[in-house]
Amino acid sequence: MPHSSSPAIAVLGAGSWGTALAMLLRRNGNRVKLWDRDEDHVQRLAAERCNQRYLPDLAFPPDLTPVAELLSALDTSDFVLVAVPSAGFRSVLQRVRNAIGPAFNLVWASKGLEPGSARFLHQVVEEELPGHGAMAVLSGPSFAKEVAMGLPTAVTVASANGAYAGRVARLFHGSRFRAYTSTDVIGVELGGSIKNVLAIAAGISDGLGYGANARAALITRGLAEIMRLGIKMGGRQETFMGLAGVGDLVLTCTDDQSRNRRLGLAIGRGTALEQAVTDIGQAVEGLHTAKELAALADAQQVDMPITQQVKRVLYDGESASAAVDALLAREPKAETH
Repeated sequence: MPHSSSPAIAVLGAGSWGTALAMLLRRNGNRVKLWDRDEDHVQRLAAERCNQRYLPDLAFPPDLTPVAELLSALDTSDFVLVAVPSAGFRSVLQRVRNAIGPAFNLVWASKGLEPGSARFLHQVVEEELPGHGAMAVLSGPSFAKEVAMGLPTAVTVASANGAYAGRVARLFHGSRFRAYTSTDVIGVELGGSIKNVLAIAAGISDGLGYGANARAALITRGLAEIMRLGIKMGGRQETFMGLAGVGDLVLTCTDDQSRNRRLGLAIGRGTALEQAVTDIGQAVEGLHTAKELAALADAQQVDMPITQQVKRVLYDGESASAAVDALLAREPKAETH
């Protein structure tokens, strides 16, 4: 792949998050192509010069190029950024590998566990691209609309290869977007996955009218769940106390821009799950992650009561109020256990 002083980046996935990151990368002076499998959507992006479906009225920077042909996006790119829902992550990797081979600089901004397998996304990469050394994940407290608007944001870029994490961070780093680096891929991925489930819990509590005290308790005890599982699986405590952990958790649990929080709010107010998902109209990662995460917690023998109750509400027919009652009825114990 050719290199120049201005890196070329293929952003795969033109939802709200992929579009926002493409806009940021182009504003930072990179050459950016934005691909999506929906050709009609791509045609509208090109004609309207904005993503009217997901980020209405936020104009693209000049020379941001929407493309419908995957090879056209990939063939001159120095980096490939995947920003699709976790359910489509593996299939996109396979398409890229089949188009240009396995040796490419990979970044992903997708969050969650793979539905059906509970795989971390870096595990999916390892399965589809064995021995791949140039891979990194971007995560942290960041709503797509605010990134697209150029509002101040800070995130974490994690890679087992610290030098590669630095290369990727420099692509995103700008006057109003700060990218920190980490080598704790597991910790960053876990933080970005579990927080979506906990945001559903916080939304349910608020939808039931349980107030700020309950929300603060859920966030704090939710962080304890993240740390218990994360440390058991090899993540580092400082990661969970940073942007990809507590930062992202607070953001998604407290602001209605979070689709996961909005799902919980609707359920808490009595809306049926299917209707709530339809009303939101975009992927709600915590919906799938809750099931996979509950199974992972069982397999790792880690106590995650909030996660388990969210799973029961979403999949086992338990009422929102009964789930909260079950949490409150647990035996008292030391906070640090």
